[in-house]
This record gives sequence, C-alpha cells and structure tokens, in this order.
Amino acid sequence: MKILHTSDWHIGRTFHQHSTAEALASVLDALVDLVREHAVDVVVVAGDVFDSSTPSAAAVEELDRILLALQRTGARVIVTSGNHDSPARLGAKAAFARESGIHVITSPEDHATPVTIDDQHGPVHFYGIAYLEPALIRHRWPDQRLSHQRDAIGFALENIRADLGVRGGRSVVLAHTFVAGADGESCDSERGITSGGVDRVPVPVFDGVTYAALGHIHGRSVLADHVRYSGAPLHLSFSEQDKPRGAWLVTLDADGLGSVDWLDLPVPRRLVTLTGTLDELLSDPDLEVHAEHWVRAILTDVSRPDDPMRRLQHRFPHCAVLDFRPSRVDDAQTPTDPERLRSRTDQEVMADFLAFVRNGEGPDEAEAQLLDELVGQVAGREVAQ
Repeated sequence: MKILHTSDWHIGRTFHQHSTAEALASVLDALVDLVREHAVDVVVVAGDVFDSSTPSAAAVEELDRILLALQRTGARVIVTSGNHDSPARLGAKAAFARESGIHVITSPEDHATPVTIDDQHGPVHFYGIAYLEPALIRHRWPDQRLSHQRDAIGFALENIRADLGVRGGRSVVLAHTFVAGADGESCDSERGITSGGVDRVPVPVFDGVTYAALGHIHGRSVLADHVRYSGAPLHLSFSEQDKPRGAWLVTLDADGLGSVDWLDLPVPRRLVTLTGTLDELLSDPDLEVHAEHWVRAILTDVSRPDDPMRRLQHRFPHCAVLDFRPSRVDDAQTPTDPERLRSRTDQEVMADFLAFVRNGEGPDEAEAQLLDELVGQVAGREVAQ
C-alpha cells in the first residue's frame, strides 16, 4: 500500500496581508499530480486543513475542489482536524464524503475507531485523532487525568493499541500535536499548543503503530523511522524559508513499514532574507536574482533611512517585511541634568537630541545650518517682542 502523508494546508491563510489562494492552489494541484504519478492508494491529511475556524466560502470551495481531484485519482482520502480547524465546519459534510471514499474525522471519540482499507497483504487500520485540546475534552472522560495534551495523546494511543491488539494488522495514526524533538519548534507561523515546553508529546507514545503521520510543525521532521512530520506544502513565514516543501510517500509491505521517501512540491515564490544597508540592498547587482521573490529586508543602517519600504519595493516588488538592526548601537544616554543643559547652546541641545534618537548620529552639515537658521529666527522674534 502506498500512502501520501501531508498536513497543514491552511487554506484561506494570508502571507503578510497577501492572499495565498493562488499559490496554494497550484501546490495542491501538484500534490494531486504526485498522487496520480505514484499510484498512491491513500492520502492522509494530518490537521489544519483550514487556517481559520470560520473559513470563507472560497476556502470551503477550494477544499471541495482538491478533495474531489484526489478522489478522482482513485485514492482514498483520510482527513483529521487540527487546532486551526472547527470540527463542526470541517466535518459538516463528512457523512456524504464518506460514501465517495473521503473520510473526515473531527470527533475526539472516534480516535479508536479506524478506517480499515485492505491491500494484498491484508488490512491496514487508519486511526484519525482529531485535535485534542485537554480543556475541551476532559469532561468526556472524567475518570482520566487529561491535564496536558501529552496526557490526551497518550490516552488516545493506549486506546488505539488496545483496539489494534484485537483487530491485528498494520496501522497508521494521524495526529495533530507537538512531539518532542521536532525540527522547527521556533517557527513563527504555528499557533502554539504547548506551555513552556512541558506539553510536548514524547516520541515513545507512538510505539506499537506501523506509521504515525503527524501535523502541526510546518517543516518536515523525522523523529523516528515511523514517526514523521510532513510540514506544510507552502511556506507560511520567513522562518520557514530554507525548509523544503513536499510530502512523505510511505510504502507498507506485508511486514509493516517498507520504505518512506520524500517527494518535493514546487515553491511558487521563494522566500529570502536580505541583510545590509539600504544603499547596499538597492545597488548590489547580485541581488537582482531576488527581484521576484518574497523579501524580508534587514537594514543595518546606523540610523533609519527615509521611506525605506517604498524604495525597497521599487526594486523588490514583493518585499513584505522590514526590520531594523543597526550595525552599531550607541549606548550613550544624553544627560538631562539641568545645570548641564543651561551651559549648552540651543544648537548643541538639539544636536544632542538628534544623536540620541538617531543612534549616535548627530546633524550633518546641512542640518546644522538649518538649526542655526531656526535658532536665529526664534531669537529675532524674541528681540522684536
């Protein structure tokens, strides 16, 4: 059996106020092509299908389009809800979808009731664990201690292993959670579902299953041969810019896990971080290759230049983020002792202020001349009065 493991589609998300709809559609179309090309039997989507718990009509239509395209390849599809999804909205048409081989699992109680699909070697049981938020589910199992997500996932896996012990055969678990050791824990596009690191699920929790298809981390990560994150199919933040986009092709043989191979997906528009002074970023000919990329600019000018975003976007139309990290930081604080201020001229006081707010850079020659003129005009008016 060939299984394609994907997750974190985040349909409906914006990227720095820009729609990702067109880019994501092209990537998901490429994913459908991979399913067809590799004769995939089952596609598993491990949560965060939508980016919002209240997806727009366009987002819902896009999900319908992709699920139908996957179904038309001949593959079965199994989808679980993530922390971004509304279980009610994602699962609204689950009963109808099930009749066409698309299984949408959004109820926490269904975690130990598998979708069973047979191949030439026998049954494979797919256990979909809808996102388990302890505060929202502990009333369902009042006899269990479900204080953290690791408790909830551990409880679910205990039930799954018990059910699997009765059924026998190979198994695949879909879970949207934060597993200890995942690469990309600092990714800034993921909504946190842990508190201070104490809620990370240990890898051994997934012992006893053939393969664990994980979602939530947006970069691919291998925690064990049988425990993996696929990551998101589209870059969703600059912290992900160097992480590959794709999906895992998992092959099960008669004995269990046969092989796992990475399949790349296209990147519609690359992300790049450029660092330097504004003049360097605007004039360096080597940077021309980034003209059509998403750009995060980190300016190292000692003081902030005028209108930097407009000037950057003239060269890099898709510059989306602007950060200031001056190459030199002036720690000197301007003394405000009244006696000292009385001993300085008005021009010197204003020059001190400019140096203070501009990271040590005082007035240039033209600015100094302007200050002299302003002080002279004020003095002239005072005399006239």
